[in-house]
Amino acid sequence: MTRSTMRDHPIFVFTSVTAASLAGLLLLPALPQDQSYHLFADCRTVAGIPNFWNVVSNLPFIAIGAAGLWRFRDSPATIVLFLGFFLTGIGSSYYHWHPNDPTLFWDRLPMTLSFAAILSLGVAERGNARMGAILLWPLLIIGLFSLVLWRWTDDLRLYFWTQFFPCFALLLLFLLYPPKYTDARYWIIAAAIYALAKIFEFSDHAIYSARYLLSGHTLKHLTAAAACLTILRYFQTRRALA
Repeated sequence: MTRSTMRDHPIFVFTSVTAASLAGLLLLPALPQDQSYHLFADCRTVAGIPNFWNVVSNLPFIAIGAAGLWRFRDSPATIVLFLGFFLTGIGSSYYHWHPNDPTLFWDRLPMTLSFAAILSLGVAERGNARMGAILLWPLLIIGLFSLVLWRWTDDLRLYFWTQFFPCFALLLLFLLYPPKYTDARYWIIAAAIYALAKIFEFSDHAIYSARYLLSGHTLKHLTAAAACLTILRYFQTRRALA
């Protein structure tokens, strides 16, 4: 299929890529939850709050999510997006107060809401508006099912798909289809900031052992919140293109 043909058939392209990526999960071995994930570098207790900095660094998510819900309730996707940000602050704080698999479920659940909403908005803004609106609901169901499947089988393959497939799909949409709103650069900036947050996450112990005030995971929270703030800024400034 040529690039021009792909541009003319966004629904076919998206469904084909989605189906192929889901089928590809079957070729991968099961991905159990590594229990060392719960062993964060900074375990300091401050004011009676265990893992203090990893807990309170989630507060920006709550503020950004609340601001988004106050301003942007024009579609189910924007409501789910900012509700996901808001609940991420609560769920992640709950998890970091007492890190284990059951509490991690409530940390990951709000993030699946936001990832589903971001992909739905991307399809609506770059491909087909009606398809993007409809797509939100199966994406939410897949996200919830991925977490239930993890808790049942200790297999994270589908959960990782819900987190990383939207990144690939949005890149494809941005390359193939023109924007319908101004200031689309904010999506690119948010993606770059989120990538930096993942680097901080994987460098948790290395950063903390270098005698910095904050650990890599705390910096990951603050940087990921900055990505959310960038998305909020996009909705504040965007204008429909003729």
